[in-house]
Amino acid sequence: MEEKQPKFEEALSELENIIAELEGGELSLDDSLERYERGIKALNACRRILGEAEKKIQLLLRTPDGELKTQPFEAEEIMREPEREKEGDEDVPF
Repeated sequence: MEEKQPKFEEALSELENIIAELEGGELSLDDSLERYERGIKALNACRRILGEAEKKIQLLLRTPDGELKTQPFEAEEIMREPEREKEGDEDVPF
C-alpha cells in the first residue's frame, strides 16, 4: 500500500511541532531520536514539495518590443535584495 504524501502545510506543521517538542527538553533519548527521524522525513517532504512547485513557477516578462514571454523561475534572483542607491540611504534604517 502506497503511503499518502503530505501537503506542504501539513509537513511544515509537523516539523514545527517536532522542533517544539525537542526544544522542550522533556523527551527521553529514545523519544527524541524518534521525533528527530520524523522531523527529517517532514523536512524532506517540504523540500520535495517546494522543489516541485519551483519547477512549475514561471515569470512573465515584457520584452523591449512590448511582447510578453515566459522565463523559468530562478529562485536566486528573486531572493536577492535589490541594489539600493548609495546616496541618501545612510539615514534610512530599513
